[in-house]
Amino acid sequence: MLASGPHHPKGEENVKHFRHIGLALAATFVVSQAGAQELTGTLKNIKDTGAITLGFRDSSIPFSYLDDNQKPVGFAMDICYKIVEAVKKELKLDKLEVKLNPVTSATRIPLMANGTIDLECGSTTNNAERQKQVAFTNTHFLTASRYVFKKSSGLKSIDDLKGKAVVSTAGTTNIKQLTEANVAKGLGANIIPAKDHAEAFLMVETDRAVAFVMDDILLASLVAGSKSPGDYEVSKDAFSKPEPYGIMLRKDDPAFKKVVDAATAALYTSGEAEKIYNKWFTQKIPPKGLNLNTPISAELKNEFAKPTDSPNPDDYK
Repeated sequence: MLASGPHHPKGEENVKHFRHIGLALAATFVVSQAGAQELTGTLKNIKDTGAITLGFRDSSIPFSYLDDNQKPVGFAMDICYKIVEAVKKELKLDKLEVKLNPVTSATRIPLMANGTIDLECGSTTNNAERQKQVAFTNTHFLTASRYVFKKSSGLKSIDDLKGKAVVSTAGTTNIKQLTEANVAKGLGANIIPAKDHAEAFLMVETDRAVAFVMDDILLASLVAGSKSPGDYEVSKDAFSKPEPYGIMLRKDDPAFKKVVDAATAALYTSGEAEKIYNKWFTQKIPPKGLNLNTPISAELKNEFAKPTDSPNPDDYK
């Protein structure tokens, strides 16, 4: 019998060769699948639809309100458009359609939760209770809950609201604070919920309520835009500590929040946000050419220097 050498059939080499190719293709497929799965939640929806939806308010001057052309404008709207630019860049989109959807104090959280809006551009207080339902980006304003009244009413303090009709906007932290103070102080006030800020102020104008409890800056805006600004006064005593406003977004969407937070942080720390602030708070604004004459506070300057989304009033000093 002849001795035979090592047995290396050509077929086995081909099998090994194709196995390597198969493994390489499989690895490539896994990587490509991982890349495709990187986008989730809001970012994926924006990429898929080519659109982002902003929730706006119709009378939250100067944050989000309608101008003469019924177009939403304001400080918060300008911030939201900067966020839109950042999202467009992040998703590498040539074009990103901006859809606008009106919201009220009562509808803003439900419309965010059900996916109708992606960002809420208004005057929404960021607090621990709301953070159980939604998320907020870095704070863009600080306010306190006070009340506006006619000077002729003779009101001097919160205690003077005893037994009076007092209005506040439904679905706000302000009406909650008013209700709590009503019980704690035994005021016996008749609390009236209004559908929006404009309706609430009208109730004071027409003497259906003696006072309107709301964020002080919004009250100042309503007074400035009224027929007789000199007839009204915003209280010195407050129902709350200074509270932060934030652009609202969906909860449990870390990828989208990361993009939004980075966009607002860059806007605030660069000094650009302060320029936008001055445009809306220290200059004449549409549609009536009002000037709120409200220079940026030291606390808000500090927030812009070191942005945070904290709901804790004590973090803003």
